[in-house]
Amino acid sequence: MWLINSSIGRKVVMSVTGLALVLFLTFHCCMNVVALFSGEAYNMICELLGANWYAVAATLGLAALAVIHIVYAFILTAQNRRARGAERYAVTEKPAKVEWASQNMLVLGIIILLGLILHLFNFWYNMMFAELFPSIHYDPAPADGFGKIVSTFSNPVYVVLYVIWIVALWFHLSHGFWSAMHTLGWNGKIWEKRWKMIGLIYTTLLMLGFLVVVLAFAFGCAPSLCNACGAAAGCCGEAAAAAVDTCQAVVDSIAAI
Repeated sequence: MWLINSSIGRKVVMSVTGLALVLFLTFHCCMNVVALFSGEAYNMICELLGANWYAVAATLGLAALAVIHIVYAFILTAQNRRARGAERYAVTEKPAKVEWASQNMLVLGIIILLGLILHLFNFWYNMMFAELFPSIHYDPAPADGFGKIVSTFSNPVYVVLYVIWIVALWFHLSHGFWSAMHTLGWNGKIWEKRWKMIGLIYTTLLMLGFLVVVLAFAFGCAPSLCNACGAAAGCCGEAAAAAVDTCQAVVDSIAAI
């Protein structure tokens, strides 16, 4: 089958799976932005996407796309290295028109893979996996996705690792987006430049969305945190008022005696 056996077929598979993963990242970014403004709304989405059959099926589908994309990336890299043979060890001048991301896609891919493993451990393992196996104790509770975001990004080590991951994703996607369009034949003298610009703008906005969420929770300036603090302050104010009324009642009772 040409999709598996030929170099062009493998690139097509890489392109299609990559674009599908970009669509998922877009949905994931929109979901994370909700957490910026409302913890309750975010938890409602988490409950909807919990350990339901459709969520599990979608997770398996995404896992398959990611595995195929990663495996084909290694196959194409190995294939390119074999094609170059001993020439890859020769010292050559860096081509002026070749992007840095293009020359380092494998390294960027490895960083992204390690970041993905960390992200799956921090969130998927402690949320969906926890719901699938409720006998194991998790803190915060599996359904409390907002609490998980708050606890994760209160750790500066995780914040730094996620920022590195997002930067690597930006480099990988900014090149991969237009490269996928080129592979699928949606290019030309004019459209190649357009796809590069569209890909750069789209991936920049997408990664900025993820970055803002991480930094907003890291520095405690997310509006949803302020809302929670406001609610907590309101409760404290009511409790304080009740305590004052109780003390006043005790004083009046003593005075009456």
